[in-house]
Amino acid sequence: MGRKIIVVTAAYGADQVRQAGGQRAMLPVIAGAGADGVEIRRELFSSEELLTLPALAESIELLGLLACYSAPAALFMPDGTLNPDLPRYLAEANTLNALWLKVSLGHFSDKQPLESLRALLNESGMALVVENDQTDCGQLAPMQRFKAACRVMALPVTLTFDMGNWLWVGDSPEEAARHLAPAVSYIHVKAAVPYNENFRAIAPDRADTRWLDLLNQLPADAPRGIEFPLEGTDLTAVTRHYVNLLREE
Repeated sequence: MGRKIIVVTAAYGADQVRQAGGQRAMLPVIAGAGADGVEIRRELFSSEELLTLPALAESIELLGLLACYSAPAALFMPDGTLNPDLPRYLAEANTLNALWLKVSLGHFSDKQPLESLRALLNESGMALVVENDQTDCGQLAPMQRFKAACRVMALPVTLTFDMGNWLWVGDSPEEAARHLAPAVSYIHVKAAVPYNENFRAIAPDRADTRWLDLLNQLPADAPRGIEFPLEGTDLTAVTRHYVNLLREE
């Protein structure tokens, strides 16, 4: 079937997801578009929905989708310690039968021992992927230091490469790909264009070919996540268009 394509529920926008009845309501759209999986976003849950993770996991499985889980949280706190909520997020990812838990890096310090992280991951059995976010912590330099530390410690941690976020923090996506590609196991695909004083994400076929050139620098077997806006009257058709585009390119 070729490379795996994941649809991030946030691509539909928080308002659309809420109006549809939550992330579970988006699953038939994603499955109907021929995607391989869904990235469930913790920030899109209501407190009541967090209690229904087993039912969500069952719906995902019934539709033949793979699950990934994203928590809007940093791995390391401002004082360099591990996020105390990490065990909860790992447990939620396990409840979803997710392939991995995705978090951002946060305030990683080279001096911070990583054995506690190894113990947590071993205990949970859940894979962890760390993403470059739109803060200073997501810049190339700290991501490189973290990648090197994981390699030295032989930690079961890989990276999510968000193609657009490098622009938000003033780094070159191409340089980041050169340094980080061997550690990348998941790609958030998006193009970005200048907008006011910053950037905004757009669909890749509405941009120049920079996104495609960048994608070709990254591991060909890494699943590709659609994280740019998916909008239109027929969301299944719109989603299918981009699932096919990313699977072919």
